[in-house]
Amino acid sequence: MSHDIPAAPGFGDALPVTSCPEALAFLARRRSASALSLQAPGPSAAELRDLLTLAARVPDHGKLSPWRFIVLRGDAKAQLAARLEAIAGSRADAPKLLAKLGKLKAPPLGVAVVSRTVSGEIPAWEQLLSAGAVCTTLLYAATAMGYGANWITDWYAYDNDARAVLGLAEDEQIAGFVFIGTSVDAPQERVRPDVAALTREWTP
Repeated sequence: MSHDIPAAPGFGDALPVTSCPEALAFLARRRSASALSLQAPGPSAAELRDLLTLAARVPDHGKLSPWRFIVLRGDAKAQLAARLEAIAGSRADAPKLLAKLGKLKAPPLGVAVVSRTVSGEIPAWEQLLSAGAVCTTLLYAATAMGYGANWITDWYAYDNDARAVLGLAEDEQIAGFVFIGTSVDAPQERVRPDVAALTREWTP
């Protein structure tokens, strides 16, 4: 795939606000791909670098960068899956947990977005929202590159043994796993919310 991603602007550069009909058209039709449908090829090393750079351009009150990335790919991802299988196999609901690992094993690339909160004036809730924005932007950027992408959490985002395998600190949590690859099946449109029913205008 060929992608024309502009160089990052320099600090202090003027960035005029302009319309972008292409972005609006993209958002109007964006759809997550099933993680189980994602196969090789996935993003190249250069594409992954671009994706993470784009994902980091999110609202971040206080410029704290309250998140980091763990890249999952190749033999290392296979070894992670094997270690998670061992954890799942020891649990009472092993068949259910093992089945859910299919979403991790199928895609060629996964990125764990790890959320953390920094003590200070910025509320923890805003920092968590920033980590969610990273997941969303990474998902959108991968789709805009022409790949299929899916954002999930699942049991291994919350299980203490799985968290230890991933190397999370006690004050960190998984905001999401974003899995990326080439979708073998075109995702189908799903039911969307009734925006009018969810919207009200404040009046005094």
